[in-house]
Amino acid sequence: MLKKNIMPFIVLDSDKSYYMRGLKEYEHDKMFLIDTIKHEQDLYQKICEKLLNFEIEEQ
Repeated sequence: MLKKNIMPFIVLDSDKSYYMRGLKEYEHDKMFLIDTIKHEQDLYQKICEKLLNFEIEEQ
């Protein structure tokens, strides 16, 4: 995904049922899976931003 300049994603356990439904219903409702993936990408991006902004506190 990174080579294609697409934000990767990780399906959280709490969202697994939505992802599975999206895969199952993809032929009839493509947007459900697309919206689920976009949601997971947003979460992944927020986590990455937090990690990149991590600062070590000096003691």
